[in-house]
Amino acid sequence: MEALDTALEISGVRLFEVAIPLTEPFRISGGAMRARRSLIVELTDKGGAVGYGESAPFERPFYSDETLYSAKACLIQHLFPRLKGQTFGSLEVAVHALEKGIRGNRMARAGVETALWDLLCSKAGVSLRTLLAALMQRLGVPDPMRASRSYVESGAALGMPEGGDLDALGDQAHLALEAGYKRIKVKVEPGFDVAPVRAVREVAREGGRKVRIWADANGSYTREKEMEALQALDREGLVLLEQPLPPDDVLGTIKIAHEIVTPVCVDESLVDDRAAQLFLESDGPKVWNLKVQRVGGLWESVRIYKRAVEGGVKLWGGTMPETGVGAHAILCLGSFAGFVYPTDVAPSKRWYGAGADLIELHMDGQGRISVSDTPGLHRFKLKEKLEKVGKVVG
Repeated sequence: MEALDTALEISGVRLFEVAIPLTEPFRISGGAMRARRSLIVELTDKGGAVGYGESAPFERPFYSDETLYSAKACLIQHLFPRLKGQTFGSLEVAVHALEKGIRGNRMARAGVETALWDLLCSKAGVSLRTLLAALMQRLGVPDPMRASRSYVESGAALGMPEGGDLDALGDQAHLALEAGYKRIKVKVEPGFDVAPVRAVREVAREGGRKVRIWADANGSYTREKEMEALQALDREGLVLLEQPLPPDDVLGTIKIAHEIVTPVCVDESLVDDRAAQLFLESDGPKVWNLKVQRVGGLWESVRIYKRAVEGGVKLWGGTMPETGVGAHAILCLGSFAGFVYPTDVAPSKRWYGAGADLIELHMDGQGRISVSDTPGLHRFKLKEKLEKVGKVVG
């Protein structure tokens, strides 16, 4: 597609920091979040087009080794100087300019990289889904896997309640079922696992609802110390067990996928296309959570997507969660045929309350969130919103 080869002339770069309070604290095995502090990248083309992207690590390094502060430093000191005042012959050239000589820092890169995609959408007047399909065609993704829907199904992620209160967790599950979510994911850790899964299942049973339930450990178990606990979870008939072992225990993750019946899903361990290749060639888990933030942007995401659909892997789209700016990327990518489980993208009111998000996402009564085909996020009046609620930090 010619739009992919449109030149980009970067005349301006700005970095905004935003802080949107959550409606309630969200806790996983590693830590809790009470507000979504995030970094929004704004790129301006010489012709006047504007693009936006989001870098969304947490303030503390409990999910990844990146933090809000390290991402901010990487963006300002290393990534922005590579772009400002530069002309790139195509999106691919610009994306590669962000990779050379920089190891890791994938969430920082994702903020700039997705802003480049959005800038191209604005300049070429095409939707992000259209550009993604064009890249898939260029990379040789099979025809059926280049088909996409106008929506994604949303799944609820239930954090750990304060003090392990199972009644409070049951109330969360009830509200999620009433809202129409297509899946419930229960956050677990050693000592808080089987009981919360059963509590959620009981709420669903009492309501006469059939809903997919899986558990997400965020890498909090080890095969050496908690194998009995993992086996107990295995007996619960879950749809998936997501990232049971630490991200760097790749060998253990591959082994445990053959030791339990419940399908193991890879999350934090899937950091790039090389990791995807390793899991496939080592007969590892065949369910992957693909997060645009975690792998450094959309170009790498599409490379992983190609490998997954050709290797018989079942995909679903994960979030940090981001604001509506960052969620746009996985909403568009997650609409393609290779994504078979409900995404983690939730309506804005789930996290922030009505009217507080930078771009409002809405879910219908059937658990569906529409995918916007707006050619550029600037059309959501982001500049005005960011200058009102954000702070320029770079």
